[in-house]
Amino acid sequence: MEPWQGRNFSHNSFVFLGFPEISRHLQLLLLPFSVSYGCVLLVNLLLVYVIRNLETLHSPMYLLISALCLVDVLVVSAIVPRMLVGFLMERDEISLAGCLLQMFVAHFLSSLESTLLLAMALDRYVAICRPLRYCDIITSSTLVKLSVFALLRSGSIMLTLVALAGSLSFCHSNVILHCYCDHMALVSLACGDTRRSNAMGLAVIGCFVGVDISLIFLSYVKILRAVLRTPDGDRWKAFHTCGTHLMVMLSFYLVGSVTFLSHNLGIPIPTTANTFMGLTYILLPATVNPIIYGVRTKEIRNGFYKVFKIRTNDKVSTIKVSPIAKDSR
Repeated sequence: MEPWQGRNFSHNSFVFLGFPEISRHLQLLLLPFSVSYGCVLLVNLLLVYVIRNLETLHSPMYLLISALCLVDVLVVSAIVPRMLVGFLMERDEISLAGCLLQMFVAHFLSSLESTLLLAMALDRYVAICRPLRYCDIITSSTLVKLSVFALLRSGSIMLTLVALAGSLSFCHSNVILHCYCDHMALVSLACGDTRRSNAMGLAVIGCFVGVDISLIFLSYVKILRAVLRTPDGDRWKAFHTCGTHLMVMLSFYLVGSVTFLSHNLGIPIPTTANTFMGLTYILLPATVNPIIYGVRTKEIRNGFYKVFKIRTNDKVSTIKVSPIAKDSR
């Protein structure tokens, strides 16, 4: 243990310990998390398959939904399969390079999801508040520019975050109190000056939570102001749709912010609770997004019936969608 106290020593491998209270019975967690992972794969890939195989769904809004589903699948796959193997073996060890790679992939994809949620909120704002200009504003060129912006923003910020973490020396414990390589869970093990890494962590929260959630909230305020001038039936449908979307988004941002800032601000959260919130931040949106944005959408439901040749009383070709009903998509 003595060499670990000096800064000339730095760990090259780490062990995950996200549930210390049941560390000898981790196999009990295999079934619930395996089922959750299977559900994420099934519902997201099924929705992507339906959108891909119906030309009527090849519009910007549905392409954003499809991209959101793919990002959800990738971010969950970057974390859960390895975690399940660790539960099975009752020990999960990872190299420093592997930890940094997992950290980048997980945080990069999560930040992409934040950008997609913002893009979808802006899409609904234009569709409802500027319906006559929708086709001029939301174009293929707009989607390409948005994609480039999202990749550059997330890539540059997360590369900086990971580079700062990788430059630290880890001469204390090599036990990461989490089930995956979370940024602050790793940085908290460093024995040197971590002020730059801590500041970068706060900058990430400010960029992706402060900016994105503010713009999303503003777009929904304008949407709700617009629907107040609609008939009562459409008004209730719009309130229900917007409320559901906001609840999902707030759970994504709130849980993510708490887990990300718990180490940074010294919030005393038990390890098991913090790990569970971190997994909820990853699994919950990936599970409910296809339901909120897909299954509840009449056009996608009818597309599902058409792709899989399921008989239904709905007639896809005769459906007329009002601007407010489009928002439920």
